[in-house]
Amino acid sequence: MLMTCGALLSRLPAAQPGGARAYLTGTTVRDFPAKCEVRVDITGDQELLFVTRALTLHVPYNKVNILEYGQHVGQRYIAAILISPLMMMSKTRVHFVTVGYTEANGRQQALVLRVGKGDVRALLPELEAKTGRRVEYTDDEARKGRG
Repeated sequence: MLMTCGALLSRLPAAQPGGARAYLTGTTVRDFPAKCEVRVDITGDQELLFVTRALTLHVPYNKVNILEYGQHVGQRYIAAILISPLMMMSKTRVHFVTVGYTEANGRQQALVLRVGKGDVRALLPELEAKTGRRVEYTDDEARKGRG
């Protein structure tokens, strides 16, 4: 096992059921893989787990100090060109959740996750309940949509 400034990294098998599936788009955590699939496990009473195929990051709920939710809205240009111009009227929404926390040494860390619509609807209220923190919204569209 590796101890990384208050967050524990351990080698475990692939993610187990119980949590939200996500794609880790970026992180400040040293030695934790970026740009990979991750399972956000919020079933524990004391800590939040970010489980990849190779490592698991343990973050105590009481160390989480940032919960942020935002959306990226884009047009479906490729689909409109290949399938139908009517596709231009629809929009794609990509949901992002940022989790920030402080390590034992006081250093701030963050993980940015791309989460599916179905998973984000369940994940946000559970994160609020477990951490005692309110989710901050990046814009009014995210606040209205909340998944």
